[in-house]
Amino acid sequence: MRAGYVYLASSWRNPLYLGVVATLKAAGIEHYDFRNPPDGTAFSWEQIGGVPGPTPLDVYLKMIDHPVAVAGFAADFEAMQRADTVVLILPCGRSAHLELGWAIGAGKRTAVLLDDPVTPELMYRAVDYLAPSLFDLLGWLGVED
Repeated sequence: MRAGYVYLASSWRNPLYLGVVATLKAAGIEHYDFRNPPDGTAFSWEQIGGVPGPTPLDVYLKMIDHPVAVAGFAADFEAMQRADTVVLILPCGRSAHLELGWAIGAGKRTAVLLDDPVTPELMYRAVDYLAPSLFDLLGWLGVED
């Protein structure tokens, strides 16, 4: 079954992310790129004064309600709801894993694009497909050779 709209869950720091986005685009697979959303609401904590690493709790509780954070969340969540397929691209962090968990619970088709070596994770058994390579993922997404 060819994917209709794919939500890519990953990390700003993932060095493979842009290659996956370019490959899906070249294959004609419509997808959501959280780094370049159509409405221009790409979100990073640095936009609202955040810094990499741990943040004091009182600062985080203010940042999470900042209008820029609220708009970024709304754009991502709307794309998650629209998607019929969610792909987690490793390596990534907590937000991407929350997105994948939500997608599983919402009954979306789900896959994890594994990295090598991979950190074993038992709960990945909950996804529909564990992709050992981008080529394998494309086949699962319905791209013909």
